[in-house]
Amino acid sequence: MSEDSRLRIGLNASALLFPLTGIGQYTKNLAEALVATGEVDLHLFYMTAWSSEIRTKPLRRITKLKEFIKKVVPHPYAVSRFIQQVKFTQGARARGIALYHEPNFLSHEFSNPIVISAHDLSWIRFPETHPPERVAIMNRLFPRCLERADHVITDAAFIRDEVIAEFGVSPDRVTSIPLAARRIFRPRSAAECARVMSARDLSYRRFILCVGTLEPRKNLELMIRTYAAMPADFRRRFPLVLVGMKGWLTSSLEAVMQPLISLGQVRPLGFTSDDDLAALYASAKMLVYPSIYEGFGLPPLEAMASGTPVIVSTRSTLPEVVGSAGIQIDPSDEVALREAMLRLTDDPILWEQQAKASVVQAGRFSWERCAQETVAIYRHVLNRTKS
Repeated sequence: MSEDSRLRIGLNASALLFPLTGIGQYTKNLAEALVATGEVDLHLFYMTAWSSEIRTKPLRRITKLKEFIKKVVPHPYAVSRFIQQVKFTQGARARGIALYHEPNFLSHEFSNPIVISAHDLSWIRFPETHPPERVAIMNRLFPRCLERADHVITDAAFIRDEVIAEFGVSPDRVTSIPLAARRIFRPRSAAECARVMSARDLSYRRFILCVGTLEPRKNLELMIRTYAAMPADFRRRFPLVLVGMKGWLTSSLEAVMQPLISLGQVRPLGFTSDDDLAALYASAKMLVYPSIYEGFGLPPLEAMASGTPVIVSTRSTLPEVVGSAGIQIDPSDEVALREAMLRLTDDPILWEQQAKASVVQAGRFSWERCAQETVAIYRHVLNRTKS
């Protein structure tokens, strides 16, 4: 495809400036896959500056700067958003952006077509699991962004249906495009994982893994309570490893965890590198992900791609992601979770069946497909606005 025929797309990549959680991973992997299609001339907006470079390392000083601004500037979010809007408009005009894709819900104003990604409606469905200021911002701004968007992309059919029902959006303006596990997540031998296992004082296939930001929606209290009630011998044989940044409203979770942390049976690792995470996924006996609500559920898919069986909740998008390859439990049922964990530790035949099925299921998703379907939306929107 000639350079002149490529679509000139602006993508808000501000999430890449911070340690990558779900939306950051989506933005990074989508950006890389869009460039790989050869159909897109991609321009990325980083809070106040534009670039054609996809950043691969977060700028941790940005987090400290944001915290400082919050303390000293009245109405810091409004001030920050105003400055970003000015810089966004100047750069988009100078670069001749034909279509702007906002991958993180809240789009800037733009005179040309806009596509937004709405990953979930968690602040509406479970407002108590978010800081109040975040709920207020989303309630105030998201409906406006939805009105000016030419098209909305969700990660799963479940969220597509929610957006249509909650906001009355025409179904032909909302498309679900599934995400994928990156290639770094694959089955690995004990030898391949030995360095990470040794550094973390863990043993291959002898620990239980939970991955995700520590916040109420992930329902980790269910996991901790269930784990605490397991026999002492089980907890000694299978420590519980938590990977993810500390989020919000975690005081009750930390209180439940502390006695088990003191015993070395619960091990919070915090944010880890991609290489370490890949080894942890491939070395775990299982991933437990009892979230009460998800926009997609990348950690279960990444674990399955690594050949590790998963236990997930029956809620929201997770059944779409894991299919029959994952064990599904009610996210309020401690007994069901306990039984599922015991089955995967005590039944090697079941474990092997689940591990093989997991790799097959994860293989049904790809970032190449995600990018191709996203480009198709760009073309559809641009053609529609021309006519």
